[in-house]
Amino acid sequence: MSKKILMALMGLDIGGAETHVVELSKELLRRGFDVLVISNGGVYEEELEQAGARCFHAPLNVRKPLPMLRSLLALRRLIRDEKPDVVHAHARIPAFLCGILHRRMGFPFVTSAHWVFTTEGLLGKLTNWGEQTVAVSDDIRDYLKDNYGIPDENIIVTINGIDTERFSPEISGEKVLAEFGFSAARPVISYVSRMDESRALVARQLVAIAPRLRERIEGLQLIIAGGGDAYDDIKAKADAANEAAGEVYIAMPGARTDINEIAAAGDLFVGVSRSALEAMAAEKPVIVAGNEGYIGLFDESRLQISRDTNFCCRGCEESSEKLLERDILRAMLGLSADDRKALGSYGRSVINEYYSVGRMAADCEEAYRRVLASHTKVVVSGYYGFRNLGDDSILLALKEDLQRACPGATLTALSKRPAETKERCGIQAVDRFSPFAVRKAIKSCSCFVSGGGSLLQDHTSTRSLLYYTWLIRMAWRFGKPIMFYANGIGPVSDPKNRERVREVSEMANIITLRDSASCEELRSMGVRNENVFVTADPVYAVGKGDPGRGRTLLEERGIDPGKRLVGVSVRFAKGMEMNREAFARFCDEVSNDAEIVFIDMQQPADGEASAAVKALMKSPAREIDSPYSPQDLMDMIACMDAVVSTRLHSMIFAACSGVPALGIDYDPKVRACAESLGMPLIGTLSDFDPASAAGDLRTVLSERESYAHRIRAASEELSAKAAENNRLFRELIS
Repeated sequence: MSKKILMALMGLDIGGAETHVVELSKELLRRGFDVLVISNGGVYEEELEQAGARCFHAPLNVRKPLPMLRSLLALRRLIRDEKPDVVHAHARIPAFLCGILHRRMGFPFVTSAHWVFTTEGLLGKLTNWGEQTVAVSDDIRDYLKDNYGIPDENIIVTINGIDTERFSPEISGEKVLAEFGFSAARPVISYVSRMDESRALVARQLVAIAPRLRERIEGLQLIIAGGGDAYDDIKAKADAANEAAGEVYIAMPGARTDINEIAAAGDLFVGVSRSALEAMAAEKPVIVAGNEGYIGLFDESRLQISRDTNFCCRGCEESSEKLLERDILRAMLGLSADDRKALGSYGRSVINEYYSVGRMAADCEEAYRRVLASHTKVVVSGYYGFRNLGDDSILLALKEDLQRACPGATLTALSKRPAETKERCGIQAVDRFSPFAVRKAIKSCSCFVSGGGSLLQDHTSTRSLLYYTWLIRMAWRFGKPIMFYANGIGPVSDPKNRERVREVSEMANIITLRDSASCEELRSMGVRNENVFVTADPVYAVGKGDPGRGRTLLEERGIDPGKRLVGVSVRFAKGMEMNREAFARFCDEVSNDAEIVFIDMQQPADGEASAAVKALMKSPAREIDSPYSPQDLMDMIACMDAVVSTRLHSMIFAACSGVPALGIDYDPKVRACAESLGMPLIGTLSDFDPASAAGDLRTVLSERESYAHRIRAASEELSAKAAENNRLFRELIS
């Protein structure tokens, strides 16, 4: 997935969340994403720009009305101009402002929860966690669920990914030591954190105990890096300690970006959250301590509590000068150099196992995929809402394909009976004959699909072809990706109609066709579109029927599943009227060998056709005529010995369950289906010989196992081809 991501955060100075965003952005850039970053700026901006990100400024670090208004306007302008695929906010103020714009502009919106905040009063109202939330630890996930009621499916737990090449035992701290006039021969403690009052507790404690530590640890030197609103006060205390000692042994360089070199310069690191993890990657022994609590000198016994709190110490005992002094003395005086080295090696192994940058980026990609899926709206046109089980089965297959390809996406069908389509297929639907509803649906969709079936043909009427080409042209004018999904093309006889089909075929991004004859028809019209693929009808990929369930359904209709059953599917197609008597004689002939079961694929048309044939028969026959779903029919057909059909999808239903299917040739699609399945055609509507057709059926019944094996093998091959529809559809919507 290669998309444009807008990162919105307070600033780019020293801090765990800030460094998280920097490393995440760099990894996403490496993966081919286009990354934009908007913030108040800071020391990491140059590093991001060198990596390929584009940085923009807004006072997103200030919680005052006027700066927040300026930030809101800057965000709106940037989102309007750049049109990012996803807006990813970090911290409360950026998330609040992006949330306001999300409601108005409708862009996909993700947040990251790096910390826990008070939910009291107006502060709780200032928080917006987006459509998907990335929590950097399990306890933050629980906080989001308990305090904001965010459901599990909207939260992805990630980690603070660490760049193990940048933070490595191979990195030298000599330059940093030289800058401060420190000696590599003397012990060094490093500390890095944002120096805001809400984060600077341990920095204050370090400065307070530094004189006592120096009395016990000869030649001790401290580097305390970071900037913020508490920096000046802490720096003044450090300066006083240095003056009292008669030398500078506490260096406070402020905000820095060379954190890897500062960590490398130390023999021991004190810190929390991301800075602690970075020092572990550098193979430094670490004391985990911060404003939220105290864990202490990190070793295997403290792994679980550290991971549970994302190395932030939430819920642990409070940090104190006493605890800090105790563990520093233990690390520097109580442990040998080999012990400290072993602690450092263990720390890096933890980073390699649990805290890779790749894992962090992959988690965010999953959040982006989910939120983009929820914004994916597919509109499908077809012969829907006409109570035709074949077309309903295509729609259900397309729905399953979409759910596999893009979970969370919505599918809207253009239907004659929208309410009925919604109930039967479980999808959204709009009235296909309402120009305003159709236009609105297509204008707001992510892509347009010309659904399966023979939509582009003038065999039934030119009016139908004009309708479907009008929809395709509308989608093209709105700039929507267009797919012909497992279409059957033709016959198209009128030269003007052939030109219309050629024109709209060139507009499609992807065309999949259910048979090679349709491809030949398109090429004969002069279509040069290179993205044309011969696949198969999507219903082949649905699966086979369940004979056990089918027997129950047949018994409910008074049909004995223990008898030899031949399913017969008829329709009032052109030519059928003049052959009713001939078809009735065929059914009477077959009744000597099996029980005839009429299958009504479309109501009421097929019911009327079945009734007309039954009225001319001398033998009794059964009929499946009550309302049922495509799966119900597939299950019942699975119990039959053979199917004779003028309906394409009753043949496909039979094929999926390995039931021999014999076609009556009235349309190129039936002829193409019989050829692909290796099944015989037993006549045409214009030339139907009852005795010859009955003889063909007896041959199939007498050699049923051979024919069943043939049709199963063909169906499996066509099922694999049908799966290509899903793959190509997934490519289009991604």
